[in-house]
Amino acid sequence: MTRKRPAPRTGIEGLLNGASALAEAPSATLPVTDLRPSAFQPRRHFDETSLTELTDSIRKNGVLQPLLARPSDNGYEIVAGERRWRAAQQAGLTEVPVHIRDLTDEQAVRAALLENLHREDLNQYEEAAATLRLVALTLGVDEDVARARMYAAARGTNTEDREVLEDLFAAASLGSWQSFTTNKLRILRYPDAIVTAMQGGLHYSIAAVIAAAPDIHQAELLAMAQGGAGYREVKARRAALEARATPLKVDPARVTEVGKRISSVKWLGTLDNKAQKELQAWLNRMPDSVRKAMNLPD
Repeated sequence: MTRKRPAPRTGIEGLLNGASALAEAPSATLPVTDLRPSAFQPRRHFDETSLTELTDSIRKNGVLQPLLARPSDNGYEIVAGERRWRAAQQAGLTEVPVHIRDLTDEQAVRAALLENLHREDLNQYEEAAATLRLVALTLGVDEDVARARMYAAARGTNTEDREVLEDLFAAASLGSWQSFTTNKLRILRYPDAIVTAMQGGLHYSIAAVIAAAPDIHQAELLAMAQGGAGYREVKARRAALEARATPLKVDPARVTEVGKRISSVKWLGTLDNKAQKELQAWLNRMPDSVRKAMNLPD
């Protein structure tokens, strides 16, 4: 059965192409207490240094770019601009300029994602999560299905979504969807410790090196990176760790006892015909590593 290729959802073109018109539209001035954060906020980590810098700028120049909000039951929900709202309060402002729009949940999610995806201080994990959510909305599926379909499109086994992905990434200025699928989508499956480090500023190229290492080495590599080690240093250390002999997983005492027993000619002489055949069959199944160590022919 051929799956019908999904068409781009209504609304994204308007949100993208109407950005300049929105910026030129008149804004209202609202008390900061009338605004509340949105559940659709893609950002999960607010860097204190960056927020302090924005606070200083707002204290000197005010809020230059109005927030985007929509009416809610208890005031207004911030669709885009939560950092400006937080910084304005830290700067002592009691009011902020706001564009008020009646937006559906889907339109609000799209606007929040697109606004945040073009912020330089959005960390790579948040960027990957926001991009996947935008793709899921565009395809009209949940995020797990969207992820699977992106991988299938990158492999060439799903051609129906390729045009939609190309149009979406081009319209949102997100670069190459193939590059995102290959290099950044995996970030969302990284261990929690690596994700936390990325939210604190760890670059995704170093995170990728650590995430690909065996679990037993990841804590050491992560500590190195957080201590200031660069990509090449972390990668070299990972190679050195993986080159070490693996921990012993056999019982040395048992191996020694087996060796002593089968090397005893006296013991071998006690075996009947059936037992000798069983022993020979066991020796024929000898692991290659043991065979090579004993210089036995294949």
